[in-house]
Amino acid sequence: MKKHILEVDSVQKRYDMQSILSDVYLKWETNDIIGLLGRNGSGKSTLLKIIFGIENADFKFVRIDGVVKIKTSDLFNDISYLSQDNFIPNQLSVKKAISLSINSEHAEDFYNDEMIQAISNRKISQLSGGELRYLEIKVVLCNPSKFVLLDEPYNGLSPLMIEKVNELIKENATRKGIIITDHNYENVLAISTKLMLMKDGKAHHINSKEELVDKGYLKVEFFK
Repeated sequence: MKKHILEVDSVQKRYDMQSILSDVYLKWETNDIIGLLGRNGSGKSTLLKIIFGIENADFKFVRIDGVVKIKTSDLFNDISYLSQDNFIPNQLSVKKAISLSINSEHAEDFYNDEMIQAISNRKISQLSGGELRYLEIKVVLCNPSKFVLLDEPYNGLSPLMIEKVNELIKENATRKGIIITDHNYENVLAISTKLMLMKDGKAHHINSKEELVDKGYLKVEFFK
């Protein structure tokens, strides 16, 4: 299977004269699960929105498989995005939401999931927060994009659902490049194949978990 490569370079973003992101560079490929770590307010979510194209940047440079992408519309076929907020309308049924999101040839595989089967006859408004989050994650992961951005995917999930979501992520990483950021850093560390730390507006490539201690993100006690 052909590997795909996405590069985001020289990302700059300022709010009220304060630099939020400064010359951020990020490169990831099919099979990569990049854990994007950082304190609250470090720019993680802003960076994902800029990559997806729903947040303006003062400057950014995006290239997919060597082709420069200038228009936001050029990115939508290649990148999918899970926001922190729910995106499936409450008035839809689960089956209708799935039919609108998943190609019919993939519907059987999508429904071949105990958690989806358990909620398939309900309306979105009848789902728990965890059930809705699981459905949205699966919808985003199962579309044909080459790259996926997951912002706070574990929010509201039970331990069992977290295990199921991690299985989905690993399965889809065989053909996609995935970035995850979540306040529950332990889940991010457990699933990621590569790590990046947002600090002082910069993206630091992390080669070992011990570096997270050196950079003040984790305490030494984490490794005990």
